[in-house]
Amino acid sequence: MIDEIIADAKDRMKKSVEALATQMSKIRTGRAHPSLLDGVMVPYYGTDTPLKQLANITVEDSRTLSIMVFDKSSSGAVEKAILTSDLGLNPAAAGNVIRVPLPALTEERRRDLVKVVRAEAEQGRVAVRNIRRDANSDIKELLKDKEITEDDDRRAQDSIQKITDEAVKKIDELLAAKEAELMEV
Repeated sequence: MIDEIIADAKDRMKKSVEALATQMSKIRTGRAHPSLLDGVMVPYYGTDTPLKQLANITVEDSRTLSIMVFDKSSSGAVEKAILTSDLGLNPAAAGNVIRVPLPALTEERRRDLVKVVRAEAEQGRVAVRNIRRDANSDIKELLKDKEITEDDDRRAQDSIQKITDEAVKKIDELLAAKEAELMEV
């Protein structure tokens, strides 16, 4: 029973860290990366469809993304969707290719993005701590129902704390890497 609770907590913490990594990859640095456009939804035949399902997104150079739309009739909708997204990008159509130049980040914008990244990391830490709290309360419930001993309770809580510490360490590493990436010129 204890092993199931610990395994569940470990799995949920791993998913929280992965979700944070995905969220951080969407935050724009000075470098072009196809995942920047992951959140862009394009109206396609009456349905909002993710851009990556409608086009091939590649990195042309360090500051330009190149988008090859599969269905040429939807090029205008793709362009409009990128313009209206909150990314602040201005796509330029050149034949059947849409190029998205990424403007250089100002020092002030970099600092703002670092604040956003830190807030995201803190949300990740809070999620991990909530998982720890849930697991510990499940263990306490087993102790209260006299299904486990106090020694088992202590060992289980120590194990859960180790898993929590590992997850928080991974979050801190993600944060440090993203901050370094944002602050490099």
